[in-house]
Amino acid sequence: MAAADTKKFKSPSKFAHIVLRTKPERFQEMTDWYLTVLGGDLVHNDGLISFISYDDEHHRIAIAAIPGLVDLPENAVGVDHFAYTYDSLEDLLAQYERLKGEGIEPFWCINHGPTISMYFHDPTGNRIELQIDVFETTAEAMEWMKRSDFDKNPVGITYDPDELLVRLRAGETYEDLTKRRPLDEGESFFDHLR
Repeated sequence: MAAADTKKFKSPSKFAHIVLRTKPERFQEMTDWYLTVLGGDLVHNDGLISFISYDDEHHRIAIAAIPGLVDLPENAVGVDHFAYTYDSLEDLLAQYERLKGEGIEPFWCINHGPTISMYFHDPTGNRIELQIDVFETTAEAMEWMKRSDFDKNPVGITYDPDELLVRLRAGETYEDLTKRRPLDEGESFFDHLR
C-alpha cells in the first residue's frame, strides 16, 4: 500500500508500550534496570512479568520471563533501538550523571544534528536511546536536514558527555552546545558509528 493511500485510514493516537522477553534468570535485573533508567514506577511484578510506567500510561514497558529463550546473535535482523526524549539538554545531562553514578554508562554519545543522543545497552543487549530534540519544532528539524550537510553525514558527530556537562555548567549557549560540527577533511561519518 502506498504511503498516500494510508491517509484514508485513521492512524493510532499514541504508541502504548513495549514488551521485552528475557530469560527468567535475567528478569529481575532487567526490571530493575528499566526502573532505574526510566525513573519508573513498578505497577506489577509477579516474578514472571513486570509492568513499568513513568507517565500517564498504565505501563510503557513490560518485562516477560520466558523459559527456553536463546540470545539473539550479534547483527541479527530486528529492532535496532528505541528512544526516549527529554525536555531539555539539562534534563538529559542530569540523567546521564545520575545513571553514571548507578554504574550505567552510554556506549555511544552522538550529536545527530536534529537530536543529541546517548545510547545504552540494557542487561540483555537491547539498545536504548535517551535524547533531546535540538529544534523546537519538527519543521525546523526537517528544514535543517534539507539545508545542512546531512546528506554528507546522516549519522552525526560523537561527543564526550562529561565535556558537554562541563560546558553546560560553564554557561555556554544552547546554540553552541547543540551545534553539530561538520566532518573534518578526510573524516567519514563511519568514523562516528558504534
